[in-house]
Amino acid sequence: MASLSRQVPASSITSADVHVTMLLCDAAQVAEGKLYILGGGWSITGPGPVPSAIAIKIEVDWHEADRPHHWELFLEDADGRPVLVDTPEGAQPVEVRGEFAVEKPAGIPEGAPIDVALAVNLGPIPLEPGARYSWRLVIDGNALPGASVAFSTRPRLAE
Repeated sequence: MASLSRQVPASSITSADVHVTMLLCDAAQVAEGKLYILGGGWSITGPGPVPSAIAIKIEVDWHEADRPHHWELFLEDADGRPVLVDTPEGAQPVEVRGEFAVEKPAGIPEGAPIDVALAVNLGPIPLEPGARYSWRLVIDGNALPGASVAFSTRPRLAE
């Protein structure tokens, strides 16, 4: 979850080139290009830390195929500030990064969007009870419309 520096590719993806669907779930995996989702569709969790996942489907424009793309997920609080967690190296933002590239599948019509499935499984993250958070996806340095998913943590019950 540590921060890494990187450069945005010269031909970066734009909102006109991609459509993103994100779903919070208990666990997810990708097999043969399909997303397998367990306990999906929630928007309230906690109050204590629990494992979770983000299932992501990206529809990439035909003309963006055969190029590498860099993606980043950022966990932010209700004010859009990075969520920090304590690590042996000090407080660090909760961030996940990766790469994807798609090939133009044989037999589909030219111009058809190409699906990319991503499953990001996370261990328990200590979050403030009774608060609102969101995961924001950025591809090639571009924040895309609709490429976020929000959730709340339950308040801690009085003892």
